[in-house]
Amino acid sequence: MRGYLVAGNWKMNGSNAASAELVDGIIAGAPESELVELLVCPPFPYLSAVAERLRGSGVRLGAQNLSQHDSGAYTGEIAGSMLRDVGCEYVIVGHSERRALMRESSRIVAQKFQAALDCGLIPILCVGETLEQREAADTEGVIDEQLNAVLDLSGVEAFSNAVIAYEPVWAIGTGMTATPGQAQDVHRHIRASLEVIDASVAEGVKILYGGSVKGENAAGLFSNPDIDGGLIGGASLKSDDFLAIAEAAVAIC
Repeated sequence: MRGYLVAGNWKMNGSNAASAELVDGIIAGAPESELVELLVCPPFPYLSAVAERLRGSGVRLGAQNLSQHDSGAYTGEIAGSMLRDVGCEYVIVGHSERRALMRESSRIVAQKFQAALDCGLIPILCVGETLEQREAADTEGVIDEQLNAVLDLSGVEAFSNAVIAYEPVWAIGTGMTATPGQAQDVHRHIRASLEVIDASVAEGVKILYGGSVKGENAAGLFSNPDIDGGLIGGASLKSDDFLAIAEAAVAIC
């Protein structure tokens, strides 16, 4: 069984005090289940402090981004080896906000995905369509383009050590959420796309849903056969809200 991953993307939020309080709350209430893993992804400045606070707990640490380069004259960038050095196990790549606001192409995202693997990090590859693309019935085409960029560079075997997150752009931070059926349809398409190449890899990869997940809708989403947890934004900034989502996953196991 793949189990569930509930990952919190804190985005550009927090402070030392707020991060400490949030982490302590998550650790105190984390469910004891071998099938549900919790992950937090703080902003870069707080990674070391959060790593220290997580020490000895079962909660994992991840980063929100990394450079496609391993070192050099890239002012302001963060190498995957640096993230490993401070205790990260996961890193998000290709989040829709980076694709849109920072103009990261699928080619750059694929390079970051490979850079994460090269450093021993587990990349969480984000894919998803805008509202305009969905209304134009181009959801699968958009997903395929984003996924194929990684497959072409790294091969399907790379997904044995990776996670995929489907995040409909139109549902991020808007309060709108894909229905469980809509989300499952896209997750099934993603898994089926990998199955054509390697059925074993496709069966093993976790595919998360990201897009206004809350404690109230998590169970409906996670009960679908191809949804293996969530990449959580706003609800990850309060421990009670984040833990409610985790508990929804535990209840399904």
